[in-house]
Amino acid sequence: MSVPTPPIRVVIADDHPVVRTGFAALLDSQPEFTVVGTAADGAEAVGVCRETGPDVVLMDIRMPGLDGIEATRRLLGAASEPTGGPRVLILTTFDLDEYVYDALRAGASGFLLKEVTAERLFDAVRVVAEGEALLAPAVTRRLIDEFARLPDRSAASVPPPRLGTLTARETEVLLLVAEGLSNPEIAARLVVGEETVKTHVSRILAKLGLRDRTQAVVAAYESGLVVPRARDAKAGSEG
Repeated sequence: MSVPTPPIRVVIADDHPVVRTGFAALLDSQPEFTVVGTAADGAEAVGVCRETGPDVVLMDIRMPGLDGIEATRRLLGAASEPTGGPRVLILTTFDLDEYVYDALRAGASGFLLKEVTAERLFDAVRVVAEGEALLAPAVTRRLIDEFARLPDRSAASVPPPRLGTLTARETEVLLLVAEGLSNPEIAARLVVGEETVKTHVSRILAKLGLRDRTQAVVAAYESGLVVPRARDAKAGSEG
């Protein structure tokens, strides 16, 4: 007899009661999720998470007092291991939010629009809980734009990647991850099995000492492996 999979434990942090109660009701309607706490600001979110130990936090960026970015930084910065702490899914009203880059550098695993459908919400929480990144194409483009404008990347919060430790295939996979491709999409592009891609991604994260795919995207740009301006110029010529 198989042992039932425990539900994904979720904390919801947003200063709007309607958002908190609405998301909580949706998630609690599914047996695979359980909402273990809610918070109205960043400081409360940090406290609730430390008390309840959730798997995933739905974190609003703009909250009074301590904002979602700093709350994310405090939650994940305190983790002694790269994989420690909850996965943070940033809630935003606009997919081209001005704080996208800062939140990713703080350790967020992805972004979710507040007007998301129920099914998309469920899928997003599942994806992030499994350790995958959730970067919509629009958010990935925003991330590229941010890197194109940064005058100095030396203050990166992720460790400088040791790209020389990667094989040629791992480097190729990292480039595709930086484009925001999922494992099935990378598998199709390289004409390999999805399990092979998962193995490559796991090795990349281990070799570079990175927490998840989102940090891999950041690392790819901060290391200079991907040149934002070149990609922007190409995109402009195609538009």
